[in-house]
Amino acid sequence: MKAARLVEIAQPLVLEDVPVPEPGPGEVVVRVAVEGICRTDWHTWMGDWSWVGLAPPLPITMGHEFAGAVTAVGEGVRAVAVGDRVAVPFHEACGRCSYCRSGRTNLCDALEFLGMTHDGGYAEYVRVLNADLNCVPLPAEVSFEDAAALGCRFMTAWHALQHQAGLRAGEWLAVHGVGGVGLSAVQIGAALGAGVIAVDIDERKLEAARAQGAAATIDARQVDVAEAVREVTGGGAHVALGGLGAASLVQAAIRGLRKSGRLVQVGLTSREEQGIVGIPLDELIEAELTIVGSVGNPHIHLPALLSLVADKRLDPAALVTERIALEEANGVLERMTSFDTVGFALIDRF
Repeated sequence: MKAARLVEIAQPLVLEDVPVPEPGPGEVVVRVAVEGICRTDWHTWMGDWSWVGLAPPLPITMGHEFAGAVTAVGEGVRAVAVGDRVAVPFHEACGRCSYCRSGRTNLCDALEFLGMTHDGGYAEYVRVLNADLNCVPLPAEVSFEDAAALGCRFMTAWHALQHQAGLRAGEWLAVHGVGGVGLSAVQIGAALGAGVIAVDIDERKLEAARAQGAAATIDARQVDVAEAVREVTGGGAHVALGGLGAASLVQAAIRGLRKSGRLVQVGLTSREEQGIVGIPLDELIEAELTIVGSVGNPHIHLPALLSLVADKRLDPAALVTERIALEEANGVLERMTSFDTVGFALIDRF
């Protein structure tokens, strides 16, 4: 089968012929119908996040936003059969640790990360670990494209806003950084009945945010962001979502909150910050602000999210702007270096 392999950090992926994987006990193999190219892939490609223990073994097939049909089933698999249409959360969980048993599979103590700890979806076939837990059946109304589009960025934004921030109808949501997760947050926030403000430095991304329901947009190159958010909202946002881990963005997000506001941070840092970002601590205290982290989406919440997609209340596929062949993945990653992508790119030809 064809696979796009990361052989050397920050160098072009190598298109190789590799063996089709075979499932071990408890595992299945999925034929990939669609695979997304996520900014997390870019971080993997650049060799980021070693400071949080994420350093991929090389060579590796990247990719963690895929959907497809099961083609082979290993010994001991009970809930998944050949032919099943499935999506797979990028954080494969063990199902046995205390976090998994309490429903927080995204915090699994034995977590595996598709495309980072083992081969992922930039290939025709993928081996899925602990398949009875990690293969999520797709409703007939949810396309493979929908499922791949919600595979990381969209479901991350959903968990961040719905569960971690507790966004409510009528509140103001400021989305700082309108990349993939930020654009997802705009659509989700608008669907939840919030007033959404999108902040970015790229007019194309701000235009995409308006198309997904943003009530206002702010070009961060032209104004003081925090002041502009406070002006639009009449005192500050109730909730801010940090789509990037850049220090200036995090600080602007905090300063744009109203008293008792909440920042939910989903964007990790890059090499410049290496996990450390200063915050305006006095403002945090005096305004009784809350900062909460959010990663992925627990498996137990995926059926509800898929139901909303099936009912057309949410539309992750509407964020897809590019459909490419496997050999074109390098071009997308290169453009991500300069933030020159808008919406989602999906690989649909292998």
